[in-house]
Amino acid sequence: MARYTGPMTKKSRRLGVDLVGGDAAYERRPYPPGQHGRGRIKESEYLLQLREKQKARYTYGVLEKQFHNYYTEASRRPGKTGDNLLQLLECRLDNVVYRAGFARTRRHARQLVTHGHFKVNGKKVDIPSYQVSAHDVIDVREKSLEMTPFIVARETHGERHVPAWLEALPNRMRILVHSVPVRAQIDIPVQEQLIVEYYSKK
Repeated sequence: MARYTGPMTKKSRRLGVDLVGGDAAYERRPYPPGQHGRGRIKESEYLLQLREKQKARYTYGVLEKQFHNYYTEASRRPGKTGDNLLQLLECRLDNVVYRAGFARTRRHARQLVTHGHFKVNGKKVDIPSYQVSAHDVIDVREKSLEMTPFIVARETHGERHVPAWLEALPNRMRILVHSVPVRAQIDIPVQEQLIVEYYSKK
């Protein structure tokens, strides 16, 4: 699956939010890039909606077509479309690995999943967009346990906050998915209603 591989700091500055988490370069210059970055631009309703969509898209590392597919699926499900959309994005396997503290960033988590280091309910899964469900058990494969990223993850695990819908067992390098997250448990600075409005006009 294709993905954006360009500089994330530039995207963070353009959208006004740290998309990586702990991006020192963004913290030094948290204004838009370019010659007129510090100037004020007129913010139309469309621009605000587009910006929220782009924030969510780059945060989770999803390309436009795939993101639109998530929106379509979210709109089919009962309940609020915006909540469903964020729930689908949060339940991606690469995001769960990141949230559990087994990877430094979502990009890093995606790479670890793609390289086949994880099993879900005993079966190897190397698809970052794989949707985890309540009561799934995610393990690092035995062959991978002594690789540097997982040794570091075990040693630094106490530094990361793990959301309540997940449980991380660093000694066993296991993640338990207790439930799918509700909106209140998803802490990304995105106004999902603006994303719904953006797509509803198309």
